[in-house]
Amino acid sequence: MLERDIVAAIKTYLASLGRDVFFWKEHGGPYGTSGIPDIIICYKGRFIGMECKLPNSHLTELQKRAIRKINEAGGYAARVESVADAQAIIRRVDEEIEENRGTSYTLNDDYRPRKKEPHGKETV
Repeated sequence: MLERDIVAAIKTYLASLGRDVFFWKEHGGPYGTSGIPDIIICYKGRFIGMECKLPNSHLTELQKRAIRKINEAGGYAARVESVADAQAIIRRVDEEIEENRGTSYTLNDDYRPRKKEPHGKETV
């Protein structure tokens, strides 16, 4: 199995989540930013970065730093080696959402965030 096989399997899983997810594969190269996780995800309004690796391979220092900075900023980022690892991250996000149930964000018509309170009251 190659790293691209892990990426493809995780992308298939993420696509199965429907409207709750937006994601893309970050491609390295001269126009990208070094260390950015392989898959960037917005799941139910939460930022997630997944760095796909084969078992026994190592993260670069730039990858470690990016993962640490995403987590420090309140997002979720981790090394993943399988769909099961990706599912565990999604479960973690779902658990956090359930713990904080009732608070979510939507957008106004002008694309500014609007906070929805537990009983439908909205504030800007």
